[in-house]
Amino acid sequence: MANKIPDVHFLAPRVKTSRLTRRALLAGFGVAGLGALSACGRNTKMAASPATDGKLESKLNLYSWGDYDSPDLIQAFKSKYDVLVQVDSYGSNEELVAKLSTSRGTSGYDVVVPTGANIPQMLEHDLLQELDLDLIPNFKHMDPNFTNQYFDPDNKYSVCKAWGTTGFVYDTTKITHTMKSWQDFIDTAQKEAAGTTSLLEDPWEVSAIALSALGYSLNTQDDKELEEARTIVIDQLAPNTKAYIGNVATGMIQGSFTLLQAFNGDARQGLSEVSNPEDWKFVFPTPSANLWTDCWAIATGAPHPDSAHAFINQMISPETAVEQLDYIGYPIGTKGLAEQAKKADLDEQDLIFPSQKVLDRLEPSKQTPADQIRTKIFADAQARSGA
Repeated sequence: MANKIPDVHFLAPRVKTSRLTRRALLAGFGVAGLGALSACGRNTKMAASPATDGKLESKLNLYSWGDYDSPDLIQAFKSKYDVLVQVDSYGSNEELVAKLSTSRGTSGYDVVVPTGANIPQMLEHDLLQELDLDLIPNFKHMDPNFTNQYFDPDNKYSVCKAWGTTGFVYDTTKITHTMKSWQDFIDTAQKEAAGTTSLLEDPWEVSAIALSALGYSLNTQDDKELEEARTIVIDQLAPNTKAYIGNVATGMIQGSFTLLQAFNGDARQGLSEVSNPEDWKFVFPTPSANLWTDCWAIATGAPHPDSAHAFINQMISPETAVEQLDYIGYPIGTKGLAEQAKKADLDEQDLIFPSQKVLDRLEPSKQTPADQIRTKIFADAQARSGA
């Protein structure tokens, strides 16, 4: 096995798991150059085979975020079903949508991974085909918190692949008071963390800080409410923001930031890499924050639909859930995963699994015409910050 090259091809080199962030890709992704990955040395369990009309197609084309699945699990799928897996990566939902839109059902891709907020737009343009849940029997293991979402009420087109939320992490040696809310974040950014604050490189998330502190819906389209949020972002946050970054872990390691808006899994990664994790604290802030969901889906015109269903079924299997969580840093939406993670003794489990009380107050992001206003707020904030 040591000399055998597996039929799993990545268009970017495999890099260390520790550098993974939800949306921050290192240089090299999307650049041609095939790398081979081996599953040697890992005992990867496989779920029961789904019911299909016959033998699976011999190939599967996966188009996903860079380094967003354990190569060992992909190799295990290939070995079990004798399916060659080709993996291409993209860096944004916009890139995915553009690729599928221009190909008009002839992209050649089978499985894709859009963020939930983008699915209504993709359905409007017929970019995704219906799933046959009979071919995904592991769907029965999905947590109800992450099924029947607003963007796909009956899971006709998507299944949760990973989920998370947004909060902030702060250095308790520099910020000594307890922080609980987005208002605390705004106030502290103007005081102890002035000039050492970072915001996410995401217009929706940045506006959400102010909207939440004001008590408004994070998806509001009201001009007056958005103008109030703009005032906070431009006049209170932007002048005190040092950078807009996606790789929060790097920001924590550099030591030049004391307050960072962060996705929970990325903050967990940072805590695993800094030399002084005991000095940092992550907050699931009140009153609300985003509940994002990335989803498995099948592209319209997928040339290998049976293999696509079998692959999705495998990747949401309870038997592989902990390995996926350990690799990507985010839960995959299966029931009982918190208990499995506890048995596996994974680090910082409280950052991976917010309580049901926290989940109940989160608000999933949506695409609306007001996104243009949020984009303008973000651009003006960056200009005010000198970023």
